Amino acid sequence: MKQAARVFLVFLVLAPAAIADVSNPEPTKKPDKRFDGLPEAKQTVLGLYLTPEQAHERWKADPMKTVVLDVRDPAEYVFVGHAPMAYNVPFAFFNPDVYPKDGKPVMTPNPDFIASVKKVASPDETLLVMCRSGERGAKACDALAKAGYTKVYHIFDGFEGDEIKDPQDVNNGKRMKNGWRNAGLPWTYRMNRPLLYLPEKTAK
Repeated sequence: MKQAARVFLVFLVLAPAAIADVSNPEPTKKPDKRFDGLPEAKQTVLGLYLTPEQAHERWKADPMKTVVLDVRDPAEYVFVGHAPMAYNVPFAFFNPDVYPKDGKPVMTPNPDFIASVKKVASPDETLLVMCRSGERGAKACDALAKAGYTKVYHIFDGFEGDEIKDPQDVNNGKRMKNGWRNAGLPWTYRMNRPLLYLPEKTAK
């Protein structure tokens, strides 16, 4: 059943691109210099990293054995947008009951993260993991590695990318520096039920 659903989803995502003949840059053959000096918070125990462009190419090359995981909170996935082929399996949830002193969201770990990933990907498949900007994604990659997944690549820019830090820039403070969405790759607000995170009590 999972395999049949995967075939259908791959067709839905790739068919429009085939019609429009959309091209994307090939992944670099040599280690990408952007990985040099990667912030510690974005590093993983497996040390496997991809830029958004490389991740998109990797998925297109073998979509039946490559799973894109978006580990953000479901609200981020739905309202901020997401890659059309990405399964939403949150690594942590936004906790609205705790008001942080520093103004940053408080996140509560998802105790069912690994169990939920196992429903959409087996340990022999390649996983491409992204979050908002890289930190949750790195932690998710490490948790998957500990659970026995060995081909886990971190899309270290995430979906939204990093903040622009330049007071002279009109976009100062906004996440427009890099990331999947800013790379011009396919993304959508459209909800595709098989890709959504649905807790057991609401999955029926």
